[in-house]
Amino acid sequence: MGKKNRDKSKQKTTGRENKSRSANKTLFMVAGFLVLLGIVYAYSNRRGNTEPALTVPVNADTLPGIQMSEAPWRPEMNHLRDRLKIIGLPALLEEGSAMHAHQHLDLFIKGKFVSVPAMIGINVSGRFITPVHTHDTTGEVHIESPTVQSYNLGQFFDIWGVRFSSKCIGAYCEDPQNTIKVFLDGRAVAGDPRLLELKDHLEIVVTYGTSGELPNPIPSEHHFSAGS
Repeated sequence: MGKKNRDKSKQKTTGRENKSRSANKTLFMVAGFLVLLGIVYAYSNRRGNTEPALTVPVNADTLPGIQMSEAPWRPEMNHLRDRLKIIGLPALLEEGSAMHAHQHLDLFIKGKFVSVPAMIGINVSGRFITPVHTHDTTGEVHIESPTVQSYNLGQFFDIWGVRFSSKCIGAYCEDPQNTIKVFLDGRAVAGDPRLLELKDHLEIVVTYGTSGELPNPIPSEHHFSAGS
């Protein structure tokens, strides 16, 4: 073989080797990236990474079985499963264990305290429980969820079966004299009250009425039950 042919053969061999090295390098980079993603995912799950709040658009006025009557309000059970499907929450066979948190809700209508009933979200005859519920009449809200994610105040009222929006609660809607106000740990909260995230150990106050009918002082803390 002549020198010229040997040079051409050498160039072809070198070209193939370079392409092979480039392909291997790309393969290693892709594999390394996938491994890194796996590590980040595992670490996030180990730290209890919180999923975003569910953003299912809900018209509280049209939910099945929703109560638009005057207070007090019972836990509405007949249409609870239907409401859960609409708001995107599950009917569980038992309480979830991935997330456990508590909030306290005080409710005042026209200056009068309204008790939050027991067994909201617990359908004994239907044999299911919702991730957000109450056990007693202390006003303590329990989140016992199979997934770690955000829940909001609007979802709690939807589960309860009481109309709740930025303008109305039950039969009570805003007018020139009466408004809905929400307080978090004693401080007024602006914006849509339905979107208030239910974080652990919050003191939530919901009021309807005139400024003169607000509780004085606004409750700012709650001593939670043992183990809560």
